[in-house]
Order: sequence, then C-alpha cells, then structure tokens
Amino acid sequence: MSEQRTAGSLPIENKGSLRGAGLRLPYRLEIDPAGANSPWWVTVVAIVLALIACGIFISLNGMNPFMVYGKMVKGAFGSTFGLTETLVKAIPLLLCGLGVSIAYRISVWNIGAEGQFVAGAMAATAITVYLPHLPVYLTLPAMVVAGIVAGGLWGLLTAIPRNYFGVNELITSLMLNYVALLALNYVVFGPWKDPKGFNFPGSPMFKAAETLPTFGTTRLHVGLIFAIIAVLVYAFVVRYTRWGYELRLIGANSEAAKHAGIRISRHVLVVMVISGGLAGLAGMSEVSGVAHRLMYGISPGYGYTAIIVAWLAKLNPLGLVVASVLFGGLIVGGYSVQTIGLPSSISSMIQGAILFFLIAGGMAGKLRIRSNR
Repeated sequence: MSEQRTAGSLPIENKGSLRGAGLRLPYRLEIDPAGANSPWWVTVVAIVLALIACGIFISLNGMNPFMVYGKMVKGAFGSTFGLTETLVKAIPLLLCGLGVSIAYRISVWNIGAEGQFVAGAMAATAITVYLPHLPVYLTLPAMVVAGIVAGGLWGLLTAIPRNYFGVNELITSLMLNYVALLALNYVVFGPWKDPKGFNFPGSPMFKAAETLPTFGTTRLHVGLIFAIIAVLVYAFVVRYTRWGYELRLIGANSEAAKHAGIRISRHVLVVMVISGGLAGLAGMSEVSGVAHRLMYGISPGYGYTAIIVAWLAKLNPLGLVVASVLFGGLIVGGYSVQTIGLPSSISSMIQGAILFFLIAGGMAGKLRIRSNR
C-alpha cells in the first residue's frame, strides 16, 4: 500500500527525482530556512551585478556606462563640494539606517522610517512656529528633543498594535508613512504656510538661532556629529551591554529568549521608540541643517533608502557608515549626470538593483545541493 501513495503523479519515494519517468538527476536543490547569513563577499557581488545590469540599460540609452559611472563618482567624491554634499545626504541615511537596524536586530520589520523622519521634521518646525521667543540657547536643544520624541512616538504607534493586537508591523509602519506625509501636506499648504512665500508650500524660513551650525562655507552641518555619536553608542550598546546581548538573543532565537526570562514585548516597545527617535532626529537635522524650513517633499525617500542601507550593511555599525556614504554618493552622482542628458533617477535605479541582488544573494545563501543517491 505504501508504494501506491503519490505526491503529484510520482510515488513519494521518487519525490525530488524523475526516476519514475526513466530519468534520475544526481543532485537536487533544497531551501534551508535556517541557513546562515550570506558571507560579506555576496554584498560585493550584488553591487557589481547591479552596476552591470544598470550598465546594460545605460548602454541601451546610447550612453557609455563607464563614462556615466565615472561622472557619478567624480561628481560625488571628486571635489570638496561633491564630498561635503555626499556627507550631507549621508547624515539622514545613517540616522534612519541606524533606526531600522536596531529594530531589525530583534526581527521587528520597521519600514516606517520615512514617516518617523517626517514626524521629527514637523515637530522641530513646530518649535519655531509656536515658540518663536525661546532663548537662543534653548531653541536648538528644544528642536532636537521635539524631533526625537515625535519620531519615537510615531514608532510607538507601530509597536503597540504589534504587541497587544497582533497586527503586522509591516502594514502599520507603512501606512503610518502616508499618514505623516498627508499631515505634512496639510500644514505646509495650510496653517504653517509662509504668507510671504509667493504661494510656495512651506513654512517661513528659520531664523539663525533655529538652524544647525555648518562647517565653514559648506552645507555640511553638525547633524554629522549627531550621526557619529549615534553610531558609536549603537556599536557599544549592542556589543558590550546586557541589553545589547538580549537584543542579539531575541534576534537569533526568540523562543530561547523567552525561556531565559526576557520580556520580548517590552523590548519591542523600547526598540521602536529608539528606532523612530533616530529617524525623527534625522528629520530635525534635515529641516534645520539643510532646508531651513519645513516644505513639501522634505524627504526624497531617505526612510525607504535607509532600509537598503541597513540590508547592505548587515546591521554592522561600520557597514552602516560605509553604506550611507555610498548611497549619499549615488544621490549626488545622480544629480551630476543630468549635465550629460541622463535623469537623476538613475541613482534610484541603481539603488533598486542593489536591493534586488542583495535579496537574491540572501536567498542563494539558503540553497543547498543534496545528493539523490
């Protein structure tokens, strides 16, 4: 009787081969869900394959891909101006990337950094709108605190439904992005709109006391110091503290963490507040250090790009720095190729291709070759 049971049209004993049809393959591919993370060189291969794939599209557009990539590198890193602009773009990517990385440490998939970024930018601007007469020495600290608190609360709105109602955080964090963007549109087109702004959707320009100091004559601002401090704290906490050990244990094996007495729900709440707070700090840094006003489209998608940054860095602190600078350079390099007739969106195409090959590499790392003999 056991020989009559079937899986599809073949006996179970022949599953994975075609012996019943007269053909037997010597090996088969299986997916091992518990497969280890892909090695570091997979990331390098993913970047190379992404550049090759995008180079094909550039060639079909009648351009030399080597010339285009050279133009992008020169525009992003070939001058003091290009390098400082790259670092300006890297600041929000690094802060948001840190935020999503600490959430991913415990397998909480926060993709709401974009909304948390916007919430932080709005809260910092609210200080300038509703408390314009604060002492000079309190203005920037109040804006920093407001940005962190607003981003943290926005992250908490994702953690609470996940903990107490079993709502998937992917859905809530994504939907809250649109809520934040709609709130941004409301205030810049409505109550916070600059009456002297010639109908431009934005708040009044910040006063000098409301803007972050810059380095020399560049646009590079002290938000860079915020980001560096955040990286150092992240690296130390995750590596050397008990709380960081608990985060690593939860991410590696949540069941073992439960048996060890770790309250995972409490960690989810704390981590999402920190994650959102870092993205909120990025929003404050952008609105105060670069734009000097809250305006429509304050973020070109930093929160979403930060997800790719975190994947590329594999949550490693040093990797996050390198990946943020790389993607900051992609953004600045994308602007530079406009002079040769290509749209700046080429940087988005490269970012998407890198993510695609990273995911493909991660899946390939879980494939195992098994013998049918």
